[in-house]
Amino acid sequence: MTSDDTVRPGRPRSIETLAALTPDQADAVLALLGEAARNDGQYAVSEQGRLQLRGGAREGIAHLLLTLDGELVGYAQLEDTDPVEPPAAELVVHPSYRGQGHGRALGSALLAASGKRLRIWAHGGHSAARHLAQVLGLTLFRELRQMRRPLAGLELPDPRLPEGVSVRTFVPGQDDAAWLAVNSAAFAHHPEQGSLTQRDLDDRKAEAWFDPAGFFLAERGDELIGFHWTKVHAEERLGEVYVLGIRPDTQGGGLGKALTTIGLRHLAEQGLPTAMLYVDADNKAAVSVYERLGFTTHETDLMYRTET
Repeated sequence: MTSDDTVRPGRPRSIETLAALTPDQADAVLALLGEAARNDGQYAVSEQGRLQLRGGAREGIAHLLLTLDGELVGYAQLEDTDPVEPPAAELVVHPSYRGQGHGRALGSALLAASGKRLRIWAHGGHSAARHLAQVLGLTLFRELRQMRRPLAGLELPDPRLPEGVSVRTFVPGQDDAAWLAVNSAAFAHHPEQGSLTQRDLDDRKAEAWFDPAGFFLAERGDELIGFHWTKVHAEERLGEVYVLGIRPDTQGGGLGKALTTIGLRHLAEQGLPTAMLYVDADNKAAVSVYERLGFTTHETDLMYRTET
């Protein structure tokens, strides 16, 4: 979420809500997001949100396009897929058009579309986004930390796998269903990750960064019980602990730490200088594990919500 709340006179503003974007509209939104990211230092819309720009309509997803005389200057995405929590949203205004009330207009449109039950991300937690949240009557609800550690000269103890557990890499097509099942179980408390479908997995497999050689699966016999999916951000020369999950009934044996070590060693072997990951600030146990592995907080994403 990036924006402002000061309305200024100018060209007439229009907000259109769509269930799906045309290829040209998706390209325009991606260009807007890229320009804003270069200005802000991070994307205002998450990877999942960017993947949802293409491929036609998706259940529960709405796209809001804010234009001035046909020129796209703002975008918001609303996702209403959680059966319990309010709809979640992200929004951005082009850096050249901030300070003109467009963010407030998008935020108000999101509140109307969600029936005033809304959660909204402010990636990076910038002061303008915090102010907009206040103007919209939203309160802080969640803090997501991005943590980083250097990979140069990485010194980690050899991974110690629980007895009877082996690790191999992901085979696209063969392992999809088993991975989706374990991911759903491991993140049952975290619907953004735990609700991923075959379509979501296929979206990621189609991305240029996807590399099964960095997608590690832990098995006991023929049964998948955990995984560590790493990701390389080539432009930024960053390696990411992208998703790390352990099936709940097999937690507590040190598998998570072993898989983390295996993934970090893989990223270091790619010659990457830095590793990153995301973790909820209130997940004290995970934060503590990552701190012991040398990670420190780099930046923070904030989620705000209406009072319910």
